[in-house]
Amino acid sequence: MRAEERRQAILEHLRQSSRPVSAGLLAERFSVSRQVVVGDVALLRASGADISATPRGYVILKADRGLIRRVACRHDGRGMEAELCAVVDQGCSVLDVIVEHPVYGQLTGPLQLSSRYDVGQFLSRCAGARPLSDLTGGIHLHTLSCPDEDAFRRVRDVLRDLGVLLEG
Repeated sequence: MRAEERRQAILEHLRQSSRPVSAGLLAERFSVSRQVVVGDVALLRASGADISATPRGYVILKADRGLIRRVACRHDGRGMEAELCAVVDQGCSVLDVIVEHPVYGQLTGPLQLSSRYDVGQFLSRCAGARPLSDLTGGIHLHTLSCPDEDAFRRVRDVLRDLGVLLEG
């Protein structure tokens, strides 16, 4: 398979996948090294493909069917699991985390967490690493995808009860 054909096949594979796909899995599928896949994805992005890298692999974000909302939160690293579980337990997905860095401006980390399993996988990858919110004294935003306004209200209520929701 030629390089351009492989890149198009990678793009199509990501479009059809409902979950993030790791570079290692793509490398195995297309019989190339992980570094070749990383380079292919970089070239696909440079040509305009909207591929995001998440902690669990590459995704092409699909148009969400629900409401897109943001919440501002503040907690230390110990509050991360409770916060993320509170969101997914109410039927919403955590699309990303956003912090305002004094030098680089807005930094966004794609998350794509929709279940406790996703949260657990994310937290296991965080072991030994500092979350982005450490750069801002624990203050951060999350973009959420919620099925309806009621689910978003429930998320805000639970985050408020946890003492992590920043308001007003």
